[in-house]
Amino acid sequence: MAHSNTVLYQMLQFIPRYEFNRIVNAHNGDKGVRKLTCFGLLVCHLYAQLTRQVSLRDLTTTIRAKLGRLYYLGIRNFSRSTVAEANEKRSYKIFEGLFYLLYSRCREKSPPSKFRFRHKLYTLDSSTVDLCLSLFRWAKFRKRKGAVKIHTLLDHRGHLPCCLIVTDGKTHDITAARRLRFEPDSILIIDRGYIDYCWLHSVHLQDAWFVTRLKSNASYWVKKRHKVKRGSGITSNQTIRIKGTKASYIPIDLRRVRFVDKETGRAYVFLTNIFHLSASEIAEIYKERWQIELFFKWIKQHLKIKSFFGTSRNAVLLQIYICLCAYLLLAYLKFLSKSAFDMYELKKRLEVNILEKMPLWEILRPSPKKPKTAPITWTQLCLAGFDNMLNY
Repeated sequence: MAHSNTVLYQMLQFIPRYEFNRIVNAHNGDKGVRKLTCFGLLVCHLYAQLTRQVSLRDLTTTIRAKLGRLYYLGIRNFSRSTVAEANEKRSYKIFEGLFYLLYSRCREKSPPSKFRFRHKLYTLDSSTVDLCLSLFRWAKFRKRKGAVKIHTLLDHRGHLPCCLIVTDGKTHDITAARRLRFEPDSILIIDRGYIDYCWLHSVHLQDAWFVTRLKSNASYWVKKRHKVKRGSGITSNQTIRIKGTKASYIPIDLRRVRFVDKETGRAYVFLTNIFHLSASEIAEIYKERWQIELFFKWIKQHLKIKSFFGTSRNAVLLQIYICLCAYLLLAYLKFLSKSAFDMYELKKRLEVNILEKMPLWEILRPSPKKPKTAPITWTQLCLAGFDNMLNY
């Protein structure tokens, strides 16, 4: 029997509809709505994310041409103003709740970390998206420029975003970091922009660990020197204490590790409160911070997060959360199917088949290779010709 469901329909079956409706009801999302429900708005935005629609006009025009295949997903005939009004009035907190719901489901299927230690590994960083200040007046950044800053906590088990804070461009990274709480016995990787000794001490008091880079102008005294292994790249391993006017902000022993990259010859000085791991492991942990840079690069290149369908704060936040929901949905499909494709290949295969009526697993798994046939030799050709002559 022929398959009757589109690829998009099958993908949306992995979103727990009952729990999504519960989030919608908690925020009165569908109260008084006649044309486009919250789930219908989610379908429109996911379609835009996966097919890279340029504008709201492109999105509505494309959906109208395919209404027959989107009817059973709650999409009826509507206008561009209907979607624009929904972006303004549907609370972004509905899709924020969906984001955390999808993350919890993804983490259950995500592959384990490459490190042997039991600690959960996270990286905290932010990325800035430039905006036009005349259109996005609430997103102040500079005198004639607007921007939003996406503060993200990345879970290294599967490289999934697990926490998100969106602010205007003027908000400093450490201001957003103070709003977060971390799991006990987890390791947090941060850049030097987050160095605030009072905040680092609060992370320590939460029974969490941190790894960062020491500022060049930091004032400290060496309490103890530890032996280092030759040839490992570690040139210094010390127990230190911060001194000077900021000594009272972090009254605990810290560890200073200096590492020299053999390939580039560049030296890195790390600051951490971890003493039970080796100095080489500290360097390897900080090296994992690059994964969040790759994450930001991927979503900016392959999803719609640099231009928006609305100008209000709610419309921007709504689109950002749905963008990351699309990323989590792709990651969930990859983990569940154990696909050999990377995220880019998987996304492109879904993009070109998004409204096709075919089994989803045919897209997630590579097509089997054709068996190699033995080349025909000259002797076989001569014998075939001789047989034809006899038959004639």
